[in-house]
Amino acid sequence: MIKDLLYLGIGSALLAKEKVEEQLNKLVEKGKLSKEDVKKIIEEAKKRGEEEEKRAKEELKKTLKEIVQELGLATKKDIEELCKK
Repeated sequence: MIKDLLYLGIGSALLAKEKVEEQLNKLVEKGKLSKEDVKKIIEEAKKRGEEEEKRAKEELKKTLKEIVQELGLATKKDIEELCKK
């Protein structure tokens, strides 16, 4: 289920990216933006997207750790320690 949600998010982001680029290219064709402006806008959006992705991964990791603890599930570390005994 989590995997499906991630794929949905990624698919939505890619679709949005394509639409934004399409609209920006239309503005270039109309002379309202330069290609350099579009490049800057895309680079800034990419940078923000990467930062958001990093933040989302960290939040997901934190949430999953909390779930594992609440359910009392054994972690990889727990299992490795048991195997050593």
